[in-house]
Amino acid sequence: MKALALTLACIGFATSASAQSVADVKFETGNYGTMVNGTVTGKEYFDYRLGAKAGQELFAELQVSDTNGYGVIYFNILPPGSDGAAIYNGSINGNTARVELPEDGDYTIRVYLMGNDRDSDKTVGYNLDLSIQ
Repeated sequence: MKALALTLACIGFATSASAQSVADVKFETGNYGTMVNGTVTGKEYFDYRLGAKAGQELFAELQVSDTNGYGVIYFNILPPGSDGAAIYNGSINGNTARVELPEDGDYTIRVYLMGNDRDSDKTVGYNLDLSIQ
């Protein structure tokens, strides 16, 4: 699964800085979590989509692996059908989340930069640990 997750994390990085990249996250049978990694540059963001049921707990933890800036990277958790409104905002609540999910559907974990790293087109590498229980 790690090889698949790494492959998914690399899809779409050749797109323009303002483009959105998306990868579906699937867990291997018997596993409830995985680690994905990638990079984000400037104004781009990367969405990880995963299906879950109401009442399950989503755990996400984001760590910087390398950067040519300050490493100002965060993630938000968006509920099914969201137009960008988050149920968890990493820039406010931190880069470790445990969230009880309110409804069935596909949730999005959006990884993005802020501040000088975003504005000066810096690149931040990251590891994102995800699980659902």
